[in-house]
Amino acid sequence: MAPNVDVSLGSWFARRAAATPDRRALSFEGTTRTYAQFLDRVDRLAAGLRAGGVCHGDRVGFLGLNQPAFFETMFAAARLGASFVPLNFRLTGPELAFIIGDAGIHTLVVDDLHRPVAESVRPDVPVRRYLSADDAVAEGWEPLAGVIASHGRISATEPIDADEVAVIMYTSGTTGRPKGAMLTHGNLWWNNVNAFHTLDIVQDDVTLVVAPLFHIGGLNVTTLVTWQKGGEVVLHRAFDPGACLEAVSRQAVTTMFAVPAMLLFMSQHPEFGEADLTSLRMVVCGGAPVPEALIKTYNGVGIPINQGYGLTETAPLVTFLTPEFSLAKVGSAGKAPLFTEVRLAGADGGVVTEPLARGEVCVRGPNVMKGYWNQPQATTAAIDAEGWFHTGDLGYMDEDGFLYIVDRVKDMVLTGGENVYPAEVEGALFQHPAIADVAVVGVPDERWGEAVAAVAVLKENTSLTLDELREVAGRSLARFKLPTRLEVVEALPRNPAGKVLKFELRAQLAPGSGTEGS
Repeated sequence: MAPNVDVSLGSWFARRAAATPDRRALSFEGTTRTYAQFLDRVDRLAAGLRAGGVCHGDRVGFLGLNQPAFFETMFAAARLGASFVPLNFRLTGPELAFIIGDAGIHTLVVDDLHRPVAESVRPDVPVRRYLSADDAVAEGWEPLAGVIASHGRISATEPIDADEVAVIMYTSGTTGRPKGAMLTHGNLWWNNVNAFHTLDIVQDDVTLVVAPLFHIGGLNVTTLVTWQKGGEVVLHRAFDPGACLEAVSRQAVTTMFAVPAMLLFMSQHPEFGEADLTSLRMVVCGGAPVPEALIKTYNGVGIPINQGYGLTETAPLVTFLTPEFSLAKVGSAGKAPLFTEVRLAGADGGVVTEPLARGEVCVRGPNVMKGYWNQPQATTAAIDAEGWFHTGDLGYMDEDGFLYIVDRVKDMVLTGGENVYPAEVEGALFQHPAIADVAVVGVPDERWGEAVAAVAVLKENTSLTLDELREVAGRSLARFKLPTRLEVVEALPRNPAGKVLKFELRAQLAPGSGTEGS
């Protein structure tokens, strides 16, 4: 990369707005702004942040549901060389206080819904300025719209190095304290370079964004890359399956990112069979393995599920399954893009090269994070001396070099000396017609060390016994992989990214409860 090229978030968006000022950039709840209008608000907010004391290297946070103010704050911070910290709006006050304090957030933008929780931790955090994203008038809060209206556009921006931190994105913290992944401007830029060489993104694309923006999937799978190309982002405040189907039809949506749970809920919506989805030519699905039954459901209405695999720490693209292989390689996460390397590490630390042999997925490339904020030991543990990021995911390569993600290392069930991968079992359990949603976890077992337990959500007006479930699953699974316990629940606990919180399920499945079988 030429040393004088500024690839920072704020810089490339300004250049895109100069190139296509009148194209539609962002549509939200009936309001559409062009690139020129959007950049005008970004630059006015940047001037307001600077006037409020935000300097190069400071941190600016956002807490709230999806809305334009999220992006305005992110790009405005980038224009100043500050780092943007998106906060998980489902966290409790103490959890938020830890992250806000750990990141040292200078200015915090909050929507009305989450202002009470922000107020509850105000005495415990170092925030110097609070802005209301929804323009509420309250003591100690400044309306964001007022800040934008009262300032002219920023007069000058400092050069920003590609290695400077653009976004500090905290991991979900499902176990232990969350860690802040430092994603540089270069990380995000190179992720999008990879995406341009992998995804079929065109200037006339309209991408639907419904995943929470504080999650890397919502922020940077189809969103930023669509803006770089000059397309339109249709933003929803939160995911609603019916609203998604309606938006695809009414706004001629062409692309979207979703986690498997979202696609599942959309397919179960009463309007799914009648909705006009003909404009939707690319759905990128990530966050968890996609059950084959779900892939076939979407293929049946002419929509190929393009499976991507990525992580917060990789900004996020690691591998992608292009459309021509969506059927031939069902269940695969695909191959690495042009500028990223992937390999598997064995338990002994050696490189796994044999087809179908399992190992930990490791990633190296310019999209891999700089490290974890304020955690040098965690950084060293995750990124080895050769620059390989160790993901904690188990996978294998087939004879053609396509990657298959088996499961998380920590989620693997060891029963009677045999490794059982929950994702494989879940795929088989989805074949039962009564199953609406399911998760598999390991629970302590005196005889086998661990036992396989299934936690299921049933479709309406259906019932299910353990024996019935085992009979269907036994058609494709070895006997030792079959669940020996079944729990039926109303809903599975999930984080905002759609991932099942399996540590919660393991905690709930106390010995002696539920349905036992053999």
